[in-house]
Parts: sequence; structure tokens; C-alpha cells
Amino acid sequence: MNMINLPVGVTVFERGWLSSNNVLFIGKDSTALVDTGYCTHAEQTLALVQSALKERSLDHIINTHLHSDHCGGNAALQATYTTARSTVKTHIPQGLAKHVASWDETALSYKPSGQNCPRFAFEHTLKHGDEVQLGDTKWQVHAAPGHDQHSIILFEPETRTLISADALWQNGFGVVFQELEGERAFDEVAQTLDVIERLNPQTVIPGHGAVFVGDAVTAALVTARSRLDGFVHNPLKHTRYAAKVLLKYKLLELQSIPESAFIDWAKSTRYFEMVRGRWFADKPMDIWLAGYIEELITGGAARREGGLIVNV
Repeated sequence: MNMINLPVGVTVFERGWLSSNNVLFIGKDSTALVDTGYCTHAEQTLALVQSALKERSLDHIINTHLHSDHCGGNAALQATYTTARSTVKTHIPQGLAKHVASWDETALSYKPSGQNCPRFAFEHTLKHGDEVQLGDTKWQVHAAPGHDQHSIILFEPETRTLISADALWQNGFGVVFQELEGERAFDEVAQTLDVIERLNPQTVIPGHGAVFVGDAVTAALVTARSRLDGFVHNPLKHTRYAAKVLLKYKLLELQSIPESAFIDWAKSTRYFEMVRGRWFADKPMDIWLAGYIEELITGGAARREGGLIVNV
């Protein structure tokens, strides 16, 4: 069995799928948190960070990308750790800086996905080729487009540790949202997998799920490439997967919702209309959405209970 040895001063808070994992760095001179989870979990994120830091401040927030499950805790952490004596500095991918500055919830994907993210500020941007000090070590910044056009991943070459965000999980990678929008992005997913393979990490801290190491990293890359190949050859497979992911994510947030209200929410959410209009325009919206809800129930991801759709 491969042992998981994280760099000194690194703690991973493995979260459920509603919130991304959080990676905390406690160094001699500074502290940092990579990704902050979803807004409805912000109190829990804050409690985890405060418990680990004790009397120390949080000096830096790093966001690998700005999907709501990775930055939804930014505002709460900024409010808590900005005092008369110190200010937490937030670092975001460069490509979205203008949209955060103007708080364009459409460009930031929150309105199209039907998700929430409290407004936050930032002080610094990150781009491919940068280095960022996290705790006592320097981490390389690598572009990782695909799941998100502006996403980055972070690599520490001495210990060969990779913070992969949603570019690589042990069982695949995140929804490729540009494909839903009609833009080709599967090639970018492949290029990002190539980058990860060249980095040859020993340890991967994913955006969701447990840390994995050694042979499991090789296996994860094989799984991701196989999954990508299936999507490339059958884009409808990815589209159906994405629709169910968006429904399941909302159900994770709400835990239960009347079935009619669930369908109404999806009908008012741009990604669903975009996908249906492009791929399934011959199907009435209500019937199309009801089919995916039924698939969630059949697959054991939800159940019906007294007129409600309930998360499982």
C-alpha cells in the first residue's frame, strides 16, 4: 500500500461533493488556504480553518478556479480574517479578474448554473508560469483549461505533490462546461492531462474525493483518458452526464424540494435550456427534465418522498 505523505505544514480538509476540498498551509511566516467550498458550507469551512490555525491569522486565499464550490467561502473568510492589523490576500486566476471586479454573475457561471456565490474581492491574479508561496514552500502555477477555461493547478516539484482541482479526480474530471456552451474544449482536457502526466506527481490532492498517490495516480490518468475518449466519440454522453450533475448539485444544496419546483428551477436555469436547445430541441422541457430526475432516482442518487425529491 502506498503511504500518503503530504508536504510539511499541509492539511487537506476532504469535503462532500457540494464543497470542494480545502487545502490549508501553515508555515513559519504565513498561512494559506486553497479553495474555500460552497457558500452554504461557509460556516463549516470557517470552523475547520479556525480550529487548525488557532490564534494565527489566515494570510492568503488561493482559488484554483471560480466555480461556486471552490470560492463560495471566500467572502466569509475575508470578513473574518480582515482586521485592523491584517488583511487576508485573495489570489484568483487572471482570466476572470475583470468579471470578479465587476461581479458579472453570468460570466462567472453562477446565474447559468443556478448556483450561488457571495461577492468577494481579490488582490492578486495567478497565471501559467507563476510561482506562489504557500506556507514554507513555493508551488508552480500551471494552466489547466478544460473543465474551466481559466483553471489552474498547483505543483510542488520537490515532493511531486499536485493540487489538481477538477482537472483530475481519482475517477475522472469535472464537467466540461465550454462543451455545453457549444465551444470545443475536449482537446483542452486532453492537453491538461498531458501536462499532469509530464509533471509526474507522486501525490494528487483533487478538488473532490480523497488524496491519492503512486500507482493510483497512473490509474486515474488512464481512467480520465478513457472517460474523455468516451465523451469525444459520444458528446451526448457528456451532455446527459452534465445535466444530471447540475441537478444533483442543486439537490445536494437543498436536500429536498417539491418535484414541480425542482423542474421549475431547472427551466429557469440557462445551462439546461442551452443544452436542450442544442441537443434535444424536439423534446418538451418538462418531459426532458423529468427523465433526468427519474435517472437520478433509478441510479440511487435521489428518491421520492411525499411529493418531494430527496437527496440520497
